[in-house]
Amino acid sequence: MTAALLEWGAPADRAGLAVLAVHGRGQDPAFMRATARRLGTAPVRFFAPEAEGNTWYPLSFLEPVERNQPALDRSLRTVEACLDQLAQAGFDGGRVVLWGFSQGACLLAHLVLTTPRPVAGLVLFTGGYLGTVPPSRPDDHVLRGVPVVLRSIEHDPWVPRHRVEETAGLLRQAGAEVDLRIDPGTEHVITDEACTAATELLTTKAQGEHVSVRKRG
Repeated sequence: MTAALLEWGAPADRAGLAVLAVHGRGQDPAFMRATARRLGTAPVRFFAPEAEGNTWYPLSFLEPVERNQPALDRSLRTVEACLDQLAQAGFDGGRVVLWGFSQGACLLAHLVLTTPRPVAGLVLFTGGYLGTVPPSRPDDHVLRGVPVVLRSIEHDPWVPRHRVEETAGLLRQAGAEVDLRIDPGTEHVITDEACTAATELLTTKAQGEHVSVRKRG
């Protein structure tokens, strides 16, 4: 399975990290590219898939998981295929940050909690795991030490605060280092502070990877 990816950012041979950017419902990769301009500059290359019909699953992420099937499993396979493509391009899991907004953040949160695999970091803007029952805590330590930036709005119309907080708790239980902030407000938006926090994560991880490559060389 091969996914078409919109690419931008630093040239692949000079990028310290790859960022898999997953859009929300009714959006497309162009939205993530426009939002990436708010993240400042970092030596990273962005890769963004597009959901069929611009939605990764049909109903609310708060519905039982089975009600969002088979679209949910198909979308999870798409993300996994993207990660395989990045690995083939030279970006193994330790050099990939997962970044999602809204439905994209929900999809990524669900993926890492149900099928954990090595990643360099997570940036989740306004999202949480899917379903009515929390996923079982991953017990293979894949997420141990992984930095996570998790941001949301207190009275977001689509994503309740409690689900964001529950997702942060599950990630912490799995060993991730979670930076959670929920700002006041009622709109479904990405704040400037969220973009600043994401930029700091990307810059720190990318610079660390450059140092690691020099040492190996």
